[in-house]
Amino acid sequence: MKNILIPTDFSNNAWRALQYAVTFFDNIPCHFYILHVGTLYESGVQHNSFLTFQENNKLLIKEKIADLEAQIKALKINNNHTFSITETYGNLIHSIRKTIDKKNIDLIVMGTKGASGLKKVIGSNTGDVITKVATNVLVIPEKTNFISVKNIALLTDYTIFYSHAILEEIAEVLHTNQAKLKVLNFAAIKKSTTPFQEQNRVYLKDYLNELFTASHSFETMPNKKVATVVEEFTATRKIEMLMMTAKNLNFLEQLLFDSAAEQLSFHTKLPLFVLHE
Repeated sequence: MKNILIPTDFSNNAWRALQYAVTFFDNIPCHFYILHVGTLYESGVQHNSFLTFQENNKLLIKEKIADLEAQIKALKINNNHTFSITETYGNLIHSIRKTIDKKNIDLIVMGTKGASGLKKVIGSNTGDVITKVATNVLVIPEKTNFISVKNIALLTDYTIFYSHAILEEIAEVLHTNQAKLKVLNFAAIKKSTTPFQEQNRVYLKDYLNELFTASHSFETMPNKKVATVVEEFTATRKIEMLMMTAKNLNFLEQLLFDSAAEQLSFHTKLPLFVLHE
């Protein structure tokens, strides 16, 4: 049983994240923990007493939870999927970490409006979760299509060692969807590869050769801005999901937080699977 956490603010983006997760893991037994974390600031209550706030807010949240439960029941889901909805108040990251420990969460799935919701780490819920919570995160942009994922791009410069835990997660995603993996090296071509980078590349290649002999490839794109390279690569290779490791924060910032790249289509269309050890 895979335990998946889906934080929700009851927005359309959060709902789309839930829909995508249900579709993506259609053949996998899953329990979806849907978590709403509320704060006084988000409530919009400024002058009421705390007790009045609690009463009003509980009624409002109850209504939203009831609506969400009705939406879930209307979904076409298999018998191997179960759901539970909980609410809490306080710090989002603390609440998510607490839920991860208590419920043995394997994956977090979050919706976003794209680059505009991620370009600044501070103040962005999705950005905070990606960079501050040590659990795999699947980010679902607002314009993601609910299609079968058959081509996945793993973005790397080989400066990160791929641990067994990360490789197992990649393998699970590929097996689940019978997908092909295209490893894209975005390191500058003019720079010489270090022995450590070459070691990481060979290790990754050996692993994929053993388990996915005919369903992977390694490619290097020309020297350009990272976001531009990814845009061209995803378009020409018909990529339906991006994967990368959370440790590569420099690349993460170039890919997601570069305001000049906000209009590129992959920001608003392609799911991003961020891998943690």
